[in-house]
Amino acid sequence: MAHNIFLIVIICFLCNLAVAVTESSESCYRIEPGTIAGIICADVLLTLIIVIVTYRCASLRRQRIDNADKVYMNVRANCKT
Repeated sequence: MAHNIFLIVIICFLCNLAVAVTESSESCYRIEPGTIAGIICADVLLTLIIVIVTYRCASLRRQRIDNADKVYMNVRANCKT
């Protein structure tokens, strides 16, 4: 138990030290809220496009496999690829 508390204290100290080292007199680059909103909207749109295309391709492939089962056994293997 004492080892866990010691480890937590050391981690907290290192985190505070890292914050103190990174703080300087230079100002950070500011990103406008509109830019962030645009990036998030574009990300959501791109994700939806990827999901829709993946779903469509998977359903077409599944349909092709289901249709191949209706063909005679010796021809079915050629249709599944």
